[in-house]
Amino acid sequence: MSTATPSRTDGAGDTRGRLIEVAIDLFTRHSFAGTSLQMIADELGFTKAAIYHHFRTREQLLDAVIGPILDRLREVIEEAEGLRGTHARADHLLTGFAELAVSHRAVPVLAADPAVALLLRANSDWNDLIERQLALLSVDEPAPAGAVRASVVLAGIAGASGPAFDELDRDELRDQLIATGRRALGLRTPRSPARTRKEQH
Repeated sequence: MSTATPSRTDGAGDTRGRLIEVAIDLFTRHSFAGTSLQMIADELGFTKAAIYHHFRTREQLLDAVIGPILDRLREVIEEAEGLRGTHARADHLLTGFAELAVSHRAVPVLAADPAVALLLRANSDWNDLIERQLALLSVDEPAPAGAVRASVVLAGIAGASGPAFDELDRDELRDQLIATGRRALGLRTPRSPARTRKEQH
């Protein structure tokens, strides 16, 4: 029986994934501005030319780290916008944002990095996502109070999903973030179908 040999494409994908993992680690430890492509190459035992084969700049590498997360966030926002009722829309975004935050716990640290924040603010897609999130979480609260409260909730979830609560496992932290966000936004915990059926009898 022959053993399959990974294709060049699979190898390239694996190398790209390792580059992204190491970049996240170094970005969070040394900051985005304090991390060079040479440092990433040294950490992996690669030449700088090998890094250039996948990413020509740190900015391209940052896009590879954050891009898929922003794509998922956009999907959550679009799902929320398609729901009926302001509270249902807000709750869907809240739970989706908390899920993303705990699934990618290094990203809030990156987003708080001044150099990364500056790059994100220059991105029109990022600004659009922020505005749509604030609109969904305002929950009928007139401006600017609704937007301020929504900003506090989003920032709080992002901050709490970082290293401060490493002792909490993913599911417990997510549930705590959602419960706290609901209290802050004045949202009720949705009834489960099983509970609703039980109360009807």
